[in-house]
Amino acid sequence: MVRLPLTAEEVERGQRLGAMLRRARGRRSMLEIALEAQVSPETLRKIESGRVATPAFQTIAAIADVLGLSLDEVWAGISQPESIAAPA
Repeated sequence: MVRLPLTAEEVERGQRLGAMLRRARGRRSMLEIALEAQVSPETLRKIESGRVATPAFQTIAAIADVLGLSLDEVWAGISQPESIAAPA
């Protein structure tokens, strides 16, 4: 199966997702969150850095759960430009 290149919108959404997860993680270590979410620390690092712009739904759901984020919050945060999505 050939994967099509990501659109600019998908790349931006992935970057917003990564930024949101980093903010929600706060001072907790990446390793701690990854272990609790049962994903590899490398996967979490790639998502947080925006290198994986379209992670699997189950992966995001698990990470969001560990971070105390609802999927509605995640969707709202990644669907809007950073200036609107960032908490005041």
